[in-house]
Amino acid sequence: MEKTEVLIIGAGPIGLACGIACQKAGLDYLILDKGVLVNSIFHYPLNMTFFSTSDRLEIGDVPFISHTPKPTRTEALEYYRRVTLHWKLKVRLFEEVLNVAKTENGFQVTTAKASILCQHIIIATGFYDIPNLLNIPGESLPNVHHYYKEPHLYFKQKIVVVGAANSAVDVALETFRKGAEVTMVVREPHIRETVKYWVKPDIENRIREGEIKAFFNASLTAIREKEVDITTENGSLLTIENDFVLAMTGYRPDFNLLENMGVKFNALNGEIIPEHNPSTLETNVPGIFLAGVICGGTVTNSWFIENSRIHADIAVREILSRKHRLH
Repeated sequence: MEKTEVLIIGAGPIGLACGIACQKAGLDYLILDKGVLVNSIFHYPLNMTFFSTSDRLEIGDVPFISHTPKPTRTEALEYYRRVTLHWKLKVRLFEEVLNVAKTENGFQVTTAKASILCQHIIIATGFYDIPNLLNIPGESLPNVHHYYKEPHLYFKQKIVVVGAANSAVDVALETFRKGAEVTMVVREPHIRETVKYWVKPDIENRIREGEIKAFFNASLTAIREKEVDITTENGSLLTIENDFVLAMTGYRPDFNLLENMGVKFNALNGEIIPEHNPSTLETNVPGIFLAGVICGGTVTNSWFIENSRIHADIAVREILSRKHRLH
């Protein structure tokens, strides 16, 4: 049976920041992740460029130097590997947490490889695990993709891109420029205003010139092997030829682990948010804290790396103050 003071679940940037904060505070800790280091970033598109500048993605006082002000996925992976090595962080990868049970003095955590006793848990698991589904006929077909990696697969193919945010726009432009015939299906009346400012004019010009087709105030209603149905703005049904559907409709957190721990959820304007104290980040379960985008629940556009880096210090400061009170 292993023991640690603080168990951090999630080895993304905020989980790493929590480990650094523990190390600075003299707290014994362990970081676990069911996948690779910064697993969500690893699964981003290969050629993705961040919206933020590199300095806003820094953690642990380690400079993030990128070739341009907006770093790429590859540069981010290199940076967080460097941070992990610089701080000699206690990180174990490919070790999924299976169960958490309350004990008299903390928690017993069962993973795929070990059993660990800890006094406090910080959950920093992000939100990239579960795609928001369209819930339409044919969505389970193999030519429907909710994650996008690179454009080569779609060369000389007829593809439908669903969505109007950054990921959908990036996919539409990149696949178009690599030889795909692209049609966008957008529920909104226009491309979202939040799309990266250096990309938005590009996609609007491509649509205006007819190089990328776009249906606004429309929805994809059915998918078949070689065609799809689109309900257009005037309510009519349009069937077009199609090889692949890329549903860039966003993602949501996996709440199963939180639910198993006894964390409660609040409903707000149709969204689901884990119950926690914003001043300490502690949930309704004493000793269990949240950090990073998981704090926003299904509101996945409220917390990012750049504005949730402070969560590490908030949670660890609270844990450290309790340790001092006990002694």
